[in-house]
Amino acid sequence: MLKDLKIDNVLLLDIETVPAYKSFEDVSPRMKKLWEKKAEQLRRNYPDETADTLYSRAGIYAEFGKIVCISCGFMNGAQFRMKSFYGDDEKILLMEFADMLNQHFNAPYHLLCAHNGKEFDFPYIARRMLVNSIELPDILNLAGKKPWEVRHLDTMELWKFGDYKHYTSLDLLAAIFDIPTPKDDIDGSMVGHVYWIEKDLERIVTYCVKDVITIAQLLRRYQGMKLLKEENIELK
Repeated sequence: MLKDLKIDNVLLLDIETVPAYKSFEDVSPRMKKLWEKKAEQLRRNYPDETADTLYSRAGIYAEFGKIVCISCGFMNGAQFRMKSFYGDDEKILLMEFADMLNQHFNAPYHLLCAHNGKEFDFPYIARRMLVNSIELPDILNLAGKKPWEVRHLDTMELWKFGDYKHYTSLDLLAAIFDIPTPKDDIDGSMVGHVYWIEKDLERIVTYCVKDVITIAQLLRRYQGMKLLKEENIELK
């Protein structure tokens, strides 16, 4: 698989998102009404929940959430170099991430890669950039592009082999490929609580970094390559 892929041209990434506000009480009246409409749809699967109790899930949706961390990494020779963009000010971290893409990952041969990235990470980043009045880097701007011009890889989509109804978590793939698990502290369902209640953003960044490393290891296994060693991973 992916025999012709030059892994040095791939930027691997993961994002962590949270509800835009600490609690449903803090949401503006206009957005409260819109979330209540969204919650009505969600209650089909969670009939005992209310708009208030369902608000902890708001971070999944770009219209009601925000990004607090983008971690990314790329191969530079034998080294896997990593950097995280994070903070309470979403606009600043998105601007910094966009600047990096424009400066270093703007060539036609560059690719972005994430797990479930085509359904979540890439569109979420693009939507939040638009909300924050940030011009989309070309690698994220899909308008007018033909499918073969889209420079996105998705480790989950690659595993599907065309089976579009099949979902496989990163944790499960890490297990079957014998890759050390990234889920040794928190998982995605806990990020909002860790951010808003525990106020421990550094813990979220650590979790995000581990996911990127796992995605990199998974991509290498897809290519039949050896796993990265810890000494070959460089954190900035």
